[in-house]
Amino acid sequence: MPDPARILRALIRPFRPRLGAPATDRLPSGVPQGRTLWRLLAHSPQALFGTAVLALVAGMALSAGWWYPDDPLAMAAPPLLWPGEDPAFPLGSDSLGRDVAACLVHGAKVSLTVGLVAAILSLGIGLTVGGLGGFFGGALDDALVRVTELFQTVPSFLFVIVLVAIGKPSVTVIVSAIGLASWPVIARLVRAEFRSLRETEFVLAARSLGYGPARLIFREMLPNALPPVIVTTSVLVATAILIESALSFLGMGDPNVVSWGSMIGDGREQLRTAWFLTALPGGAILLTVLALNLVGDALNDTFNPRLRGTR
Repeated sequence: MPDPARILRALIRPFRPRLGAPATDRLPSGVPQGRTLWRLLAHSPQALFGTAVLALVAGMALSAGWWYPDDPLAMAAPPLLWPGEDPAFPLGSDSLGRDVAACLVHGAKVSLTVGLVAAILSLGIGLTVGGLGGFFGGALDDALVRVTELFQTVPSFLFVIVLVAIGKPSVTVIVSAIGLASWPVIARLVRAEFRSLRETEFVLAARSLGYGPARLIFREMLPNALPPVIVTTSVLVATAILIESALSFLGMGDPNVVSWGSMIGDGREQLRTAWFLTALPGGAILLTVLALNLVGDALNDTFNPRLRGTR
């Protein structure tokens, strides 16, 4: 007589990610792995453009201290030099004589840091709240849903302004405020994914084998719920950059660092006479957010088997 445990292991084995698995293997949700993912992304011109722009911005941020080791807020040039007017300051200077190129490069570091760390914070809170509610259900799920709805009733930007106004305007406070305001989107998405996954065959088979909640959540369900979460995270990074820029534009940014938003805020008074002071950081924000959205759309097309089959 066949062993029931062996039959269950055979049923669940195809659905579990394995180290060293071939690139053609897929998780139940249709997520491509390894070289297959890169091959699918490489066929999208939008994804290639977005990846190239993000790589350029990331390289600029990582090498900011090498290109411009001095303080970008230092007054190093005559005020209001236009781009190309002085070879030592290729992008000109602002009304206080600060090098626009140095501010732009160091601003990329601050803006990307805020976007990435805030998105990671939102991801951690959202995965915890949504995963616990979607897996256990019942009273715990109801309580977590009520908390999520409570956070969603307050406009996120207004909530961030209140938190930053209460605390000292600094990068740490801004990142924490954006992360605390953005997690409900992830939580609702993860909850919906877990509610749909907990009744699937491979999860039921894992339960029959006696796997505990931790094994079911982290090894069986979470890898299959990540694709839409990854796509949403790319949007959260772009949103965090925009929120930080808006805060800096309103004068609520960290005064000890330079960001693209603070550059726009400082240059708005010279918008008619020195428009490049707002156009250059504004263009950097536009390209970065556009690149993040293009990469997010490409990831959505790649992770979604229905869209992938129609293109």
